[in-house]
Formats: sequence, C-alpha cells, structure tokens
Amino acid sequence: MVPLRVYVLVEDYSGYESPFLAQHGVSFLIEADGKRILFDAGQSAEPILHNMRLLGIEPASIDYVFLSHCHYDHTGGLLGILRAIGRRVPVVAHPSIFRRHFITKPYLREVGLPFGRKEVEELADLYLTADPLPITENVLSTGEITAREDFERAELEVYTIENGKVVRNELRDDMSLIAKTPEGLVVISGCSHAGIVSIVKHAVRLTGEERVKAVIGGFHLIEAGDERIRKTAEEFQRLGVEEVYTGHCTGLRAEAEFLKAYGERFHKLHAGMVIEL
Repeated sequence: MVPLRVYVLVEDYSGYESPFLAQHGVSFLIEADGKRILFDAGQSAEPILHNMRLLGIEPASIDYVFLSHCHYDHTGGLLGILRAIGRRVPVVAHPSIFRRHFITKPYLREVGLPFGRKEVEELADLYLTADPLPITENVLSTGEITAREDFERAELEVYTIENGKVVRNELRDDMSLIAKTPEGLVVISGCSHAGIVSIVKHAVRLTGEERVKAVIGGFHLIEAGDERIRKTAEEFQRLGVEEVYTGHCTGLRAEAEFLKAYGERFHKLHAGMVIEL
C-alpha cells in the first residue's frame, strides 16, 4: 500500500484570499500507485484547467477518469477536460449514467449529463459497470451501493422515464472510490446520494479493512434535518472514521456538527487544497 495525494481541483469554496477559482460542483485529482485519476469534472472545464495550471498539473498526465454520478455539477466539464488530456483514457461510471434525469420544481429541467454517450465515446473509452472495479493496485470503485441505511433513505424529487412512465429516480448510479493506504481506508465521494454512512460501511465490507483513515467529499446533508445530521456524525465516530474532509453539498449545519465532533480532525474542502494521507 502506498501514500495517497488528493488535489481539490474545484469545489464550491475557494478559500480566503485564494487565487483558485470556485464553482458549484466537485473535481478531485487522485494520485496513487504512480497513476492519476480525475474524480468528477465539475460544471465546466475552465475553472478546473485554471486551477490545474496553478497547481502545476498537466491535463495530459491524467490516466483515468471516474464519474461518481450523473449530475451536471460533477460531469459538465468532462468533454473539455478529455480534449485537454489529448488522448483516449478510460472513463469509469455506472451503466445508467446517461439516462434521462430531471426535476420538475420550480420547472422541468434536466440535471443529468449535458451531453450524450456518443460525444464521450469519440474522446474516451467507457467502462460502465455497477460492480466494484479495481483501477490501480490500491484504488477501486465501490460499485453500486445497494445496502442503504434506513435513516439515509431520503426521497429526492428527481425523476427519470422508464417505458414511457415518469418514475422517481433513486440515483443508483452514485458510486465512490476507495483507496487503501498504510493508515487505513480513504473513502472519496462526490455527493453521497447513496448515504455517506452506507458508503463507508460498504467500503469496509468490500475490502475487509476496518480502519477508516479519512472520508473526503460532499455528504449531501444540506437539506437534511438535525436528527439525520447528528446520527451521521455519531455513526462516523462509531465506525472509527479518523478524519473528515467535506464541503460542496454537505451544508453549513452539517459541517458545524462535524467540526464539533472532530475538532482539528475536521477539514473544510476548498479549491486548490492538497490532501496527503
């Protein structure tokens, strides 16, 4: 197992007196086993490429792309970044990621990928699977999270169309990455629509490693009630999660709860941040 480095290429927050650009969305660059994995692609490529220049990262150095789920704020910059990479690379995602995905309030609006499968296939090689998939020796995708904690089963008002019928979308495509490090697992999530506690428990079951060094990403608690927020923080502590790095869709109240629970082991994500574990 090798040390891990995670660059926050874009996030909702850029930090105090920062030269980095922020954008509602997420994009990380993960370095492990001598490879670079782009985790999500924000809303657009421009701020990501700007921040990469500040960090001294060449797009051509990216070996893989992983898409955590279909939402536009995690996928919108994909085509621009693939063009900047300049060669075909594997893109790992769930088989349903190209489905129709929309909201109806306050009006009908598509919130999934802003492009089609054909456009991606012109630039990259798709690896679409709901199964866990090893990407490097010590980094693998979780695959689809089928076992979800009852308290995390929030009903989002998002929909898709199946056989001509409008049905509620359960975001089964929500997947995360697991990195095995000398100090334990690092779980990296985009929005945690599957439930961040469910994701961490899945990672532990999948790898057989009980030590969780860190959880990084958005936890999608921005609209959650106090009880779910409190229970999430309690479950993290019960699972022995040692450090928390969060932002994006987590929400201020949930961030405050994790800050109270973790103190100096709580870290707010910001564009340009470099995490070494």
